[in-house]
Amino acid sequence: MTQTKTRSRRESVGRHTLIRGDALNVLRRMPAASVDVAVTSPPYNIGLAYRSYRDRRTENDYLDWMADICAQVARVLKPGGSFFLNIAGSSSQPWLPFELMVRLRDIFVLQNHITWIKSVAIDDITHGHFKPVNSPRYVNRNHEHVFHLTHHGDVPVQRLAAGVPFTDKSNIARRNHAVDRRCRGDTWFIPYETVQTRKQKFLHPGTFPVALPTACLTLHGIDAQSVLLDPFMGTGTSLLAAEEMGIRGIGVEIDTRYVAVARERLREKISAQKTSS
Repeated sequence: MTQTKTRSRRESVGRHTLIRGDALNVLRRMPAASVDVAVTSPPYNIGLAYRSYRDRRTENDYLDWMADICAQVARVLKPGGSFFLNIAGSSSQPWLPFELMVRLRDIFVLQNHITWIKSVAIDDITHGHFKPVNSPRYVNRNHEHVFHLTHHGDVPVQRLAAGVPFTDKSNIARRNHAVDRRCRGDTWFIPYETVQTRKQKFLHPGTFPVALPTACLTLHGIDAQSVLLDPFMGTGTSLLAAEEMGIRGIGVEIDTRYVAVARERLREKISAQKTSS
């Protein structure tokens, strides 16, 4: 999260770099074309209770700030890199994500627009979890956006690696598929793990499941030399995905407590990886 100028502090946890500091200031000091994939979920400007950031700017101020952030992400992203931007509007501010995309048209190409489905009702059975809206005007918002942004819109993606098995196995031979995988498409059902308390969300109001950055990294395609950037690291979820996939991550976060949580989560993940191997 980013709001005020602060002196940055850098540390290493395993192969990863954690930077406690203002995202915009840190990004400006990073070398150009130095990261392969950026995956992040910035504050949505909907009044969430972050510890070190006031999530209630004027709309123009928020859009200007995010455009500056994204311009720096474009600068540090390699020519064939991918930027996965997870953002959501609200019932009272439904245009905000799309207003931001309009601002970014001179910086990026919107190569894919993925809808992250957090809850869905199939017949009379609900899958996933949602936060109820107590309103006579609005239905519950069960999705968020994942905008896949690239420099020129020509980055090859690993559609099958990020895909799913066929339900009807006859489609494999009938449609001449080499493997039992098909493209997942632009709707991703990724539910949260069930939590009972705020402490289980690491006292952070806007976490996302590890499966979301994992799906983004898989879709882009990575190798052992790939570098992930998350300029709004929060409690380190994107870096957990990087560790799981064997690549280096760089996370930036302004809140000292969230950096501490990210550090501990990464250490536990690294220890678990070593134990399992």
